[in-house]
Amino acid sequence: MQGRSGSIGRVLSTGALRAHLLAAGLAGTVATSREVSLRSYRLFAARDPRVTLGLDPAWGWDEGELLRLMADKCGVSDDPAHRSGPDVIDPERTLGALAAFAERLAAAARRRAPVLFGTGHPHRLLGFYAALADALSAAGCLVLTPAQGRRVDITTRFGVRTHLLDYVRGVALVRDADLPPAGREPGAHTHSPLPVRAALEGAAEAGGPLPELVVGDHGWVCGAGQLGIEAIGLADTDDPALFVGEAEGQVSVAVPLDDGVRSDYYRPLTRYVLNRACLSR
Repeated sequence: MQGRSGSIGRVLSTGALRAHLLAAGLAGTVATSREVSLRSYRLFAARDPRVTLGLDPAWGWDEGELLRLMADKCGVSDDPAHRSGPDVIDPERTLGALAAFAERLAAAARRRAPVLFGTGHPHRLLGFYAALADALSAAGCLVLTPAQGRRVDITTRFGVRTHLLDYVRGVALVRDADLPPAGREPGAHTHSPLPVRAALEGAAEAGGPLPELVVGDHGWVCGAGQLGIEAIGLADTDDPALFVGEAEGQVSVAVPLDDGVRSDYYRPLTRYVLNRACLSR
């Protein structure tokens, strides 16, 4: 990769991927600010649904405990006096979590498990998940697409917005129902667990298989994990819910990284994960 604008067309070694994580801003110093992360920990401690993402924590989790957890899981500073500036993700923690993430994909492929993919970050992460969905499908897994077109009403800071559940290349997302088709591409950003609940309800109503693994981010992971379905996904430093879920056992793997960089910067991660999972073609 040349600076932050290049692309790597081959499978990376661990050392090369570490360098890419740092160069692309996926780890190391990230765009998420310390102020935003601390605000999320404060809101999570108050059980604000905007940041619990469908998780119902079993433990108390005050702000100090959350900061220590995020320092352990992500590598952010555990100093409560550090209040401003950019946040930091330890690339070694990202690499370790990516290896565990790949192991869960490999296990699903071995047993040909039905899998559901979903993202609240379609602008950035759709390609990452779509490549994984293609690989698991090729390995014999059923990539589920239940309840397509189902209405999902999500409360936002602008009020209740009506969305429609949709699938692109096997990956679930929601679109704003009030926008014309051209304005709905490639999908809406959301933290809500309501889309995964709608998808699971649709699968159950249709009498079809339920997923044995959910792969995604935000409410897709926490909402599924809270319902007892194995869930793995990606999370930024201001997404404590996935790491709390991992600590409590509702989430199998939470990978710490910046979830808002350019979509092509995730391609080397895709190749690395598929190679680790023995799913490269």
